Amino acid sequence: MFTGIITGVGRIIAVHDLGRSLDHGKRLHIETPAGYLDDIQLGDSIALNGACMTATSLHGNVFTVDISAESLNKTSGLDQTSSVNLEKALRANDRLGGHIVSGHVDGIGQVTQFEKISESWLLKIKTPLSLAKFLAYKGSITINGVSLTVNTVNDHKDGCEISINLIPHTLDNTMFGQLKALDQVNLEIDTVARYVERMLQFDAAAHSKK
Repeated sequence: MFTGIITGVGRIIAVHDLGRSLDHGKRLHIETPAGYLDDIQLGDSIALNGACMTATSLHGNVFTVDISAESLNKTSGLDQTSSVNLEKALRANDRLGGHIVSGHVDGIGQVTQFEKISESWLLKIKTPLSLAKFLAYKGSITINGVSLTVNTVNDHKDGCEISINLIPHTLDNTMFGQLKALDQVNLEIDTVARYVERMLQFDAAAHSKK
């Protein structure tokens, strides 16, 4: 479990195939800030751009993870050398500074606009149609592992476009400063919204059987 509060920005410095076919995954080598791994042990969970991964080896400031072909197909930005947002798994006595985040990517969005507005930055993202019903004004969403608040929701036939306001602190402490229009981002919907949908579906199914 995570909170969506980024604790460091790392970089994927090497990507190695775990097999020769498309059914095989990859091994990622991630370089972290100095001292970031001091309290990490083998098998600990670390989120990369919002995707929960298991540390399989530790070497100084570098750790490795093995990512399956299925995970690669469901995420963006984890199959090449690039900067990534990092968050260590939540501990029982930690503060819940963002919102409850599982580290399971629900879909991939696309940046449609990213520009400075006064002292802040406006980020607009087009989301898949399957996620549109989970997004609400002032609701929570996780974008590349960052807990953010939705400012507007505009529905379209093939999905919806949401807008986010980013303060300079967020850009300085995440990889968001590198985003540009047409980039893809990992999305995770609010856990509460997921349970609400389940309850509504169950009630509707029970009612139809009466």
